[in-house]
Amino acid sequence: MATLLEIDRLKTQFFTTAGVVKAVDGVSYTVDAGETVAVVGESGCGKSVTAMSILRLIPWPPGKITNGSINFAGRDLVQLGEGDMRDVRGKDISMIFQEPMTSLNPVLTIGMQLTETMLTHTDVSEADAQKRAVELLGMVGISEPERRLLQYPHHLSGGMRQRVMIAMALACEPKLIIADEPTTALDVTIQAQILELMKNLTRDLGVAMIIITHNLGVVARYADRVNVMYAGKIIEHGSAADIYYRPQHPYTLALLRSVPRMDQPRQAKLDPVQGQPPDLTMLDDGCAFRPRCRFATEKCATSFPDLESVADGHAVSCFHKDEVSATLKEAS
Repeated sequence: MATLLEIDRLKTQFFTTAGVVKAVDGVSYTVDAGETVAVVGESGCGKSVTAMSILRLIPWPPGKITNGSINFAGRDLVQLGEGDMRDVRGKDISMIFQEPMTSLNPVLTIGMQLTETMLTHTDVSEADAQKRAVELLGMVGISEPERRLLQYPHHLSGGMRQRVMIAMALACEPKLIIADEPTTALDVTIQAQILELMKNLTRDLGVAMIIITHNLGVVARYADRVNVMYAGKIIEHGSAADIYYRPQHPYTLALLRSVPRMDQPRQAKLDPVQGQPPDLTMLDDGCAFRPRCRFATEKCATSFPDLESVADGHAVSCFHKDEVSATLKEAS
C-alpha cells in the first residue's frame, strides 16, 4: 500500500515566558492510503499539536515548527506557502474537531457551512453543491437532509452535529481525514455509532484517517495501527493487535490496565496511571515517564531509549521492555 503521509522527526515548540514547551519532540510516523492510524495518549502529550502541525495551524507567536518534515502526497507541507496550504486544507486533508458546537458557526445554517468548502475548493455550481450536501447528510445517517440544511447547529443533538462535521470533512473527497477526539463530548452509545460510521465511510471511500484519542479502548476495533505518545514523543507503535495483546512499554501497559474490561468481574478495581504528566518546559535527557514507572532505574534518568524494533512493525522506546513482557506473561 502506498504511503500517503510521512512525518519525519517533527518538532513543534511554544516559546512562552515560562520557557520553551517541547510539545512535539521528534515525532515520526506514516499513514498509508486508505489506512486508519490511531494516536493515543493522555491530555497534553502532543497528539493534537501534531495534528495541527500537519495542517500548519500552529499560531505564531508563540508556537512554530522548528524541525522535521511532513511529506503528503509527494509534497513537504512544512515548506509550502500559506496560499498553497489553504488549498490543501479542506480539499486534500480535512479535520474533524472534538467539540462540534464550537467548531460549527452558530449563526450560519448547516447548508451554508456544508457548501462553503465545496464552493471554495471545487468548480461546482451552488445548485450542485446543495445537491451534494443533501447526499452527504444522507451518507452520514441524518434523516430528512433537505430540512436539516435550513437548520442551525443548536437545532441538532451532539451526535447529529458530529455527523455534520463528518459530512463537512468528506465534502471535497479528501485523501486524509484527521479526527481529533471525535467522540469526547458524546455518550457511549453515540460514540460507537460515530466510530462505526467513520470506519465504514473511510473503508468504502478509500480515505485514510488519523484518529486522535486519550482512550485506548475507543480505537481497539477501528485502528489498523496505533502510535502511543507521551511527553511529545512516540514511545511505542505497532499494529492494533501488538499494542493490545503484546504491549512492551510500561506506559502502554498502564493505559490498558486503567480501562474497564468486560471479561473482568464487576467488583474488579481499575489500576489507574499513578502520578501526573511531566512539565514539558522542564524535560531532561532521561525518560519522561520514569517518575510514574515501577520499572525505572538509574539508567532511565540519564538517557532516553531509542525506538527499537521488537517485531515486524512493532517498535518500543524502553530499556525495560523485557520486564514488561514478563509481567504480562505472569498476569496471563
